[in-house]
Amino acid sequence: MPVPSEYQRATDDFYRFLLKVRDLSGFGSTHQAYTMVQGVLQTFRSRLEIKDAILFASVLPPVVRAVFVADWDTNDPVRPFEDRAIMTEEVRALRPGHNFSTRTAIRDVATALRQCLDEKAFDHILSKLPEGAREFWQT
Repeated sequence: MPVPSEYQRATDDFYRFLLKVRDLSGFGSTHQAYTMVQGVLQTFRSRLEIKDAILFASVLPPVVRAVFVADWDTNDPVRPFEDRAIMTEEVRALRPGHNFSTRTAIRDVATALRQCLDEKAFDHILSKLPEGAREFWQT
């Protein structure tokens, strides 16, 4: 069996995703976009039970999936979904001295992510997750 194409193209696809985030956010580099993506993914992840997080990860592109689960302390308590402004401040709190996340960080990452995956499958998975998950990824 050949290596699945999604894994062969993973790095290029991830870079295209970062470019979309960079452009939507008005950043000058993909490094700034990466920190924002990581913050958004960690903020969302902190609101899911492990089984739900694994289900969510199953529809993500490979490198986004890796970023989603990287450095996860699964002993951390699950947080509730909150107002988007509160969750955006959580995104901005990741590496605060080097974080340029916008006030529209969650929307910007959601928009770019939806352009890089199967939206129908994504929405189907979101419908199986706790209340607040679907709203988190609304654009």
